[in-house]
Amino acid sequence: MNININDIKNGMTIIMDGKLCQIVEFQHVKPGKGAAFVKMKLKNLKTGSIVEDTYNTNIKVEKAHIDRKPMQYLYNTGDTYVFMDTNTYEQVEIPESKLENEKKFLKENLEISIDFYEGEIIGIELPEKIEFEVTETTDATKGNTTNNAQKDATIETGYTLKVPMFISQGEHIIVSTKDGKYSSRA
Repeated sequence: MNININDIKNGMTIIMDGKLCQIVEFQHVKPGKGAAFVKMKLKNLKTGSIVEDTYNTNIKVEKAHIDRKPMQYLYNTGDTYVFMDTNTYEQVEIPESKLENEKKFLKENLEISIDFYEGEIIGIELPEKIEFEVTETTDATKGNTTNNAQKDATIETGYTLKVPMFISQGEHIIVSTKDGKYSSRA
């Protein structure tokens, strides 16, 4: 399906120059002189590379049809992550190389969505916020009460992030998967 370039949105998957790409960011520019144009930052979903380019506003782009299946993360075996379709119990394996940013948030039995394009896995969609247990953190230092004082904490997946001083080991916290930052207590 072709759409006008003025109708694009961040996160939309399109086919640009024969390549499957996701729009990371775009901006409509209307200079004082000359025609308007669109600046886009595109992520190639096959290679992972990001390209910035400008396009005329009168072109049409092909919107890619992405199938999204709800799945559950089961476990990983070295460099392969295993997911299960909760309806058919069919299992899917995804190599670690396709999950560079997402793997730090994967914990057993987590419900996610896997994106398919023409039967091929192109990535996973994590929930916006996930609850984790803090497995390791340093003690708060007495007298360290500056505004927004933070310390390092490691969650059950091994990922380390900054948390407020009052968070202690064994507590459950909510982490945003968009930026990997502490959101709140669970």
